[in-house]
Amino acid sequence: MSNNERRTTIQAIDRAAGILQALASGPQRLGVSELAARLGLARPTVHGILQTLVAHGFVEQDAASEKYQLGPGLLQLGYSYLDLNELRARSITFAERLALRTNAAVRVGVMHGPAIVVVHHAFRPDDTFQVLEVGSQLPLHASALGKAVLAFMPVDVIDDFLSGELHRLTKRTARAAALRVQLRTIRDEGIATERDEAVLGESSIAAPIFDQTQQAVGAIGVVGDTGRIFASGATRGHAAAVIEAARGVSRVLGATQWPALEAS
Repeated sequence: MSNNERRTTIQAIDRAAGILQALASGPQRLGVSELAARLGLARPTVHGILQTLVAHGFVEQDAASEKYQLGPGLLQLGYSYLDLNELRARSITFAERLALRTNAAVRVGVMHGPAIVVVHHAFRPDDTFQVLEVGSQLPLHASALGKAVLAFMPVDVIDDFLSGELHRLTKRTARAAALRVQLRTIRDEGIATERDEAVLGESSIAAPIFDQTQQAVGAIGVVGDTGRIFASGATRGHAAAVIEAARGVSRVLGATQWPALEAS
């Protein structure tokens, strides 16, 4: 392949990725003109890429509006990723047990840039309506899962993250200085909490998961209505159960100690 062919291929992949990200950015379908304007591309270019993505099932076109949305082919790729994710596979049993023990929904997540991606979600064991959260992204600074992982990152990673903009999602979202203090406490105690920081009325408790290299590779935690998660006398029991689950997953991943890093 010549350099020009290589550049053309890379450009096409980059544009296709941009289209997929644009379609994933909101609930509404988008037309060719909307995508072209948003990405700064020519309409024929966008149309050609869309047709290729449609052929592979990654995008589908609504017959009525003729606009485009993400297709089922991406879902298949997503589940392939989850099947290859050892953390998810190893945590499923522990998550189910934790949900039963705490009567709360359980999330398992991995760090992805400034967010935590939920790779497994165990429903709260009751008959109420619940939505599967696998694949959703949680704010690193305003979720217990995110804090639990971030606290055990190298100092330069923490400093870089805290130097950026931390979006205030609610009035309880921690600012950088307060979050830094929280992260030190999490390293000391091995447990992270979040109370109404991302969504008012919803709170969570989480603990880090370590692998055989003693690195924090994810976290497991409970989430639910603030009144239930922080009910009088319940918080300590939830924290103990979460830590036990995190230790269990870490153990099967090969970690020899938990937490894996000494507090600083």
